Amino acid sequence: MADNSPLTAPPSPPPPPPPSNEVTETGPRLSLDISTISKEFKADRLKTPTTPNTKRPSPQSRTSMNGPLYMQTSNNKVLIRRVKRKGDGTVKSLTRWLLNNQIGLSFNLITLIFLTHMFIPKARPHTLKFFTLSYNNLTSGDYAIGGDDYYFIAFCIVLFTGLRAVLMEHVFAPLAKHWGLAKRKDMTRFSEQAWLLVYYSFFWPFGVYLYYNSPSFMNMRELWTGWPDREVTGLVKAYFLGQWAFWLQQVLVIHIEERRKDHWQMLTHHFITIALMTASYYYHHTRVGILILVLMDIVDIFLPLAKCLKYLGFSTLCDIMFGMFMVSWFFARHVFYNLVCWSIWRDAIHVMPIGCFYGNSTNLKGPLPIPDGWGHWLEPFRNPEGALCFSQPVVYGFLYTLLGLQVITIFWFFMIIRVATRVIRGGSADDPRSGDEAESEEAEYEYEEAQPLEEEVGVESIDLKGWERRTGVKRVASSSAVSLPGHSDRKELLGRIGCEKQVE
Repeated sequence: MADNSPLTAPPSPPPPPPPSNEVTETGPRLSLDISTISKEFKADRLKTPTTPNTKRPSPQSRTSMNGPLYMQTSNNKVLIRRVKRKGDGTVKSLTRWLLNNQIGLSFNLITLIFLTHMFIPKARPHTLKFFTLSYNNLTSGDYAIGGDDYYFIAFCIVLFTGLRAVLMEHVFAPLAKHWGLAKRKDMTRFSEQAWLLVYYSFFWPFGVYLYYNSPSFMNMRELWTGWPDREVTGLVKAYFLGQWAFWLQQVLVIHIEERRKDHWQMLTHHFITIALMTASYYYHHTRVGILILVLMDIVDIFLPLAKCLKYLGFSTLCDIMFGMFMVSWFFARHVFYNLVCWSIWRDAIHVMPIGCFYGNSTNLKGPLPIPDGWGHWLEPFRNPEGALCFSQPVVYGFLYTLLGLQVITIFWFFMIIRVATRVIRGGSADDPRSGDEAESEEAEYEYEEAQPLEEEVGVESIDLKGWERRTGVKRVASSSAVSLPGHSDRKELLGRIGCEKQVE
C-alpha cells in the first residue's frame, strides 16, 4: 500500500457523509479514512474516536456474528448460554449421593452384618438369614419358600451394588482408559456394559445348567407336571433369589444413571419382570420361570458385548455382534418365548390340578375346593404352608402379564430393525435405546443487554492483522467487487462444530 493512499475495504451500502477530519501520525506517513473501515473490523476492535460515553453507538455497530454460537450478538442484545441442573429436589440429591457412595455404603453394610454375626451371638439367628438360604429341610436337603427369603435378597442387592461399583471404577474404567477411551462419559458407558456382560455371562450358563437338568428340558408339557412341589433345590433357590435381587437392583440403577430416552419403557419392563418372578416363585412355577429367564438372558450377552466393541472402536466386530444379538433376540424373545406362552394356554390347564393345596411337602393335602374371596390368592406370599391354589384365572394372570412383556419387546425389536437397516445402508450399529440420554443439565439461552466496549486508540495501536491471527481465518484476495459479510466466519463456525461438508 502506498504511503499517501487510504486503506479501502470492498464497497458497501452508501454510508453517511464521511467526517471531514483525518487522523495523521508523525513518522511514516499513514492517512486513515475511518468511514471506509469495514463494519466487521469496527465491531471486533475499533471504535470511532468520538467523545466517549456521550453518544450511544448505532445499532449497526453492535452487530457481530463472530465468536462462539452462544456469544453472538444481535443489535443491542447478547445471546448468553446459561447451564443449570434440572430440578435438584430431595430425590435427585439422594440419588446423586447414593451414586457417589455406592462402594462405601455397600462395604459398610456388609461389614456390619458380619461383625454383628461374629460378636453378638444373640443376633445370629437373624443375621444368618442375610447370607444363607432359609427354610432348609435337613431330611430332603431341599428348601421351602417363605418370607425370610427377603433377607437374602436384600443382602444380594447390597452385594451387587458394591460389586458393580468396584468393578466399574477400579477395573473396567482403567481398562477403558488403557484401551484409548478418553471421555469420562464413554468410560462410564463402557464400564456399565462390561458389568452387564460379566453378570449375564455367569447367570445365563447357570440357568442353562438348571434347565438342562430339569424334567422340562426340551419338553414344555413337563413345565407343569409335579405341581405343587413345596420345595426346590438349593441351586434353584439361589438362582431365583439372585436374579430377583438383580432386577430389583436394576430399578435403582436406572434412577441413579443418566436416563435413556426409553426410561419409562425400561422401568415398566423391570416391574413386569419382578412381578412375574415373584408370582412364579411363590406359586412354585420355578421351571417355567427358569426357562423364561434363560430365553431373556441370552440376548443380554450379545448386546453389552456389541456396545463394548463399539466404544473401543471395533466397528466391524460391533456390527457382527449386533447381527448375532438381533438373531438371538428374534428367536429367543419372539419365537421360543411365544411357544412358552402357548404352552401356558394349552398345557397348564390340562396338566395341573385345579384346586387348593395345604401343608408342607411331607404333609400335603389337596386338591380342595377353592374358597370364596381373594384372601387365599395372597396366602402363598404370607405362609409357606398356607393355601396354594390354581385355576383358570391364574392362567390368565400369568399369560396376560407375559404378553404385556412381549409388547414391550416387540416395540424394542422395531427399533432394532431400524438400526439393522442403517447398518445395511452403510452406517454403524448403535443401540437406539441408549443413543440419546436425557441430560442432567440443560442449557438456557437468554438475551441480555450488551454493554458496548469503547476505547480511544492512536493509530500506532491499530493492528490490522490482529483479527486474522486471533480467529485463524485469512481473507483471500478476490477479483469480485462483492463481499459477503461474515461468510468466512460462518465457514470457521461450521468447521468448528464438525460439519463434514466443506462450505465454500
